[in-house]
Amino acid sequence: MILLLRHGETEWNVARRLQGRRDSPLTERGRRQARAVASVVADLVARDAGDWRLVSSPLGRAQATAAFIAASTGLPIETDDRLMEVDCGAWEGRDWTELVDRPGEPLRRGRIFEAPGAESHDQVRARLEDFLATLPPEPDRRAILVSHGVTGRVLRAIYVGLPSDALLDHDASHDAVHRLQNGQIDRFDCEPVD
Repeated sequence: MILLLRHGETEWNVARRLQGRRDSPLTERGRRQARAVASVVADLVARDAGDWRLVSSPLGRAQATAAFIAASTGLPIETDDRLMEVDCGAWEGRDWTELVDRPGEPLRRGRIFEAPGAESHDQVRARLEDFLATLPPEPDRRAILVSHGVTGRVLRAIYVGLPSDALLDHDASHDAVHRLQNGQIDRFDCEPVD
């Protein structure tokens, strides 16, 4: 089983700026989301005895979220670069709406792979497939993964055997936990934090 979640809301999320590998701190709402997610994770872990691992992207926003989960579960935080968000190249730090959400065109998150110097879709998929291959097979797998919006979507698609761009326009909420188990994905929403 994998419990997959996205970091809490950040200042750049609110400002609609592409973060990629750059960082901005969690907002107060993001910290409340991280606490709420940690509570759901602790409950799910308590229901399934076993040796759990908590693995996070090394980026600050994911580490800050993972700290809440570590506090609620007692697990140490491991970091893995393969869980980092997609490198958005020259577009990092720029306004999302001017680059990706083009007026008169449908929103297409896959445009971030078109940025000058960006990591390719195939590169993201390869590093996530490599990471998943290092985890024990089901039913022995018990991992809590703290990652990012695009990375989490691609990872979910890989898990269920879809093309990794199939889920790019799906939700990547800051206040939900996705359980990947037995070839399916279940979503656990947190209590609203607003």
